[in-house]
Amino acid sequence: MENAETNATNQQSQMDTDGAGLKDKLDPEVLQNIPVTISVEVGRAEFKIRDLVELAQGSVIQLDRAAGEPLDLLVNNTLVAKGEVVVIGERYGIKLTSVVPTADRLKNL
Repeated sequence: MENAETNATNQQSQMDTDGAGLKDKLDPEVLQNIPVTISVEVGRAEFKIRDLVELAQGSVIQLDRAAGEPLDLLVNNTLVAKGEVVVIGERYGIKLTSVVPTADRLKNL
């Protein structure tokens, strides 16, 4: 029994060491090529399924934000920044008005 406990402790120590070493060996270029999903959230609403089924073209859904409030910029569903809508040519964009500090973003991963 003692031998099994010693092996488990040694394996945990090795995992801790390997994890620490992994950070040191991580190639920043690899990280830069990982795809992420960016979305802009105007607001949210909660519905019961019966209300959802009744939606039709022309229906209006009231969101939880007032007009003029900043929009949320989300990366993989994590808040990264807030901003306002801008028009660039014939497309929409978002002008960032505030960015969540990096340390706070990493806590939410």
